[in-house]
Amino acid sequence: MNQLNNQQMSSAQQASTLPQVKTPEINDRDRLNEILSTEKYLASGYNTACNEASSEDLYRVQLQLLTEIHDAQRNLFNLMHQKGWYKIEAEDVNKISQKAQQFANYRTQFPYS
Repeated sequence: MNQLNNQQMSSAQQASTLPQVKTPEINDRDRLNEILSTEKYLASGYNTACNEASSEDLYRVQLQLLTEIHDAQRNLFNLMHQKGWYKIEAEDVNKISQKAQQFANYRTQFPYS
């Protein structure tokens, strides 16, 4: 009997270490991902709308909305990052410096200063 309990406990311990299978239900991470995607889509649309605004008043209203959308995106990103749902890999400082220098070299090729 004791051996059976040990086997059941061992099976339960193994099950808890296995990767969790994604269920069809939408969880908080899925919801936030969807909201963040929507905010990115809205930002793209409002960016175009600002560029093509027919009057200064319309431009200002759309620009304010675009700013609010960017703020919402940033808040969502921070929340997801805090929860470990949006991971960013740190890049090597030397690699960043190399790319910055590469861009600086490209700037000398531009026809304007």
